[in-house]
Parts: sequence; C-alpha cells; structure tokens
Amino acid sequence: GQRSEEEEHHSLETFTFYLSEPLSKERVEAFSDGVYAIVATLLILDICEDNVPDPGEVEEKFHGSLLEALSEYGPNYLAYFGSFVTIGLLWFVHHSLFLYVTKATRLMGLLNILSLAFIGGLPLAYQLTSEFAEKSHNEIEAIQVSCVITFFASIFQFAIWTTALLNEEETLHAFARYGGKEHAFMFAKLALYPCVSLGAFFLTCLLSEFSTAIFHLMQIIIPFAFLALRIFVRISLAAIKSVMSLSRRKVVLLEEEEACLSPNETLS
Repeated sequence: GQRSEEEEHHSLETFTFYLSEPLSKERVEAFSDGVYAIVATLLILDICEDNVPDPGEVEEKFHGSLLEALSEYGPNYLAYFGSFVTIGLLWFVHHSLFLYVTKATRLMGLLNILSLAFIGGLPLAYQLTSEFAEKSHNEIEAIQVSCVITFFASIFQFAIWTTALLNEEETLHAFARYGGKEHAFMFAKLALYPCVSLGAFFLTCLLSEFSTAIFHLMQIIIPFAFLALRIFVRISLAAIKSVMSLSRRKVVLLEEEEACLSPNETLS
C-alpha cells in the first residue's frame, strides 16, 4: 500500500541522522585495542618464524658465531622494529584521541573501522619491505605501498577527530575543542603521520636509490618527533600569548593616555 506522509517523513529523518546516532565508546575502544593487539602479535610471529638462523648454517657458514648469523637478518629486524613502532604510535594516537572523545557516533565508528582495516595491513607492509632485494624496483614499490598503508591508517584517525569537531560540544572534551588547551597539539599529533608518510612516499619517487633509508628513517624519527612536537606547540602557544598580551597592554596604555588628556589636547 501507499505510505502516509508521516511515515515517509519519519523514514527520511531516520536515514538523514543515522550516521550521527550515538555509538558505545567503550565497545569502539575495546574492538580497536583487540585489532591492535592481534596486528602486533602477527608481526611478532612473522619475525620469529622467518628470521631465525638454522643451527647447521651457523656452524658451517658463520663458524659457530650466532651474532654474525643474526647480522645477516639485520634489515629484516630493522623493518620489524620500524613496523612495531608504527603500530605502537598509531595505537597511542588512537588512545589520545578517544581520551578526549566524550560520545562516539556511527560515522566515527565507520571511520575507525576503515583506519583499523589499514592497521591490519602493517604486517603485510613489514613482509613487503623485508622480502625483496635491496635497491630493486620491487623494493621501491613495496616501500611505497607501506607508505600508502600508513597514510590511510592515520588519515582516517584524523577524520575521526574532524568529525567530532563538527559537533564538538557533545562529542569532545573541552580541552580538545577549538580554542581548548590541547586543541593545537591534537591537530599536530593527528596530522603528523599523514604528512610524514605522504612526504616519504614522494621522496622515494624522487630519490629511488635512498628509498629504504628514507622509509626506515621516517619510522625511527617519528617517536622523537612526537616529543619535539609537544615542545614546539607549547613554545608557539606561549609566544602567541605573549605577543597578544603585549598588544593588549599597548592598547590599554593608549586608552589611559587618551583618558588623561584634556578634550582640547585630544582634538589637537
């Protein structure tokens, strides 16, 4: 039969506001922590399964020196630590983000799932960057794929925060809102991985000979960049506040001088 006007209006309204409906924040965090834990476990299993030297090979090829045998797997270990640091820092950013989220919505949950989908690709990125021969065309493409995976995993985290800002009074703590104490640092923290991974991608296109060094350098520097970012944001905000306070003092002094002058002196 035909629908009434009230039923059509109700169905349209439900569809329009479907993505802004509330979602359990605790379940989003629990699901995300589970995915991060599984991804980290898979990464550990990969490095333990494929990068342990055979005892016979150690005796014959390396004259019984285990350290020399392990040095052959140095690039693989470097790729492992870089990937594990990436997973750990993306989890840290995710934790910091949802620490200031007071209410999750379905759209934020959808963006979180998309971010986790690319987080799950980080063990693949590790396998790609450790399997192919050094300075080969396949290795460059593998590193570019890894940069793309890291970019999308982090850009969807940034999108979650942007979505929360659209209705910040309901979804965000006052510290993370526009003009809040942690707003500038949250913006810089969430934008760091997308900018660095995108920059590393273009650098590997231009400097193909140094693509491996650029990628691993990116993974190693970012933890220190978070600390430097906090210091830089604090110094920048302090400098802006001091400049604004000085300008306000000048305005107040000018107003006091004008108030002390006589009307004739003011006109002249």
